[in-house]
Amino acid sequence: MVGASATETRPSFFVMKYLQAKGYRVIPVNPGLAGQQVRGETVYASLPDVPVPVDMVDIFRNSAAAGPITDEAIRIGAKVVWMQLQVRNDEAAARAEAAGLRVVMDRCPKMEYQRLHGELSWGGINSEVITNRRRPVKAVRKLM
Repeated sequence: MVGASATETRPSFFVMKYLQAKGYRVIPVNPGLAGQQVRGETVYASLPDVPVPVDMVDIFRNSAAAGPITDEAIRIGAKVVWMQLQVRNDEAAARAEAAGLRVVMDRCPKMEYQRLHGELSWGGINSEVITNRRRPVKAVRKLM
């Protein structure tokens, strides 16, 4: 996870925690935190510094930064480049696909996992518990 944060309220921390709970190993990459521990994993400064093979690179950086990160993902032999919500870089995606990588843009693996495994309703999504519509006004009976 490139752009991983040690701050518990940051989306990258929350996604890392969720994916770990589902059995995935998530290795944090953040030059500002290199050498520290986040959720039990050592943080590395860059993708080439990660000492084990990487299957998927989850990019928690902006669209411009996604280009060089995607190039690193190609160089280390990753299989998938995943750009988080609101992150899209079509040129980088084309380079990755030409190198044989699969690319996902503007999506969150946590949300996709929940969607594919029927967990979204656990948070009130599509359950009518959380809605943007007003509840109908119920008739009130007067007591005498």
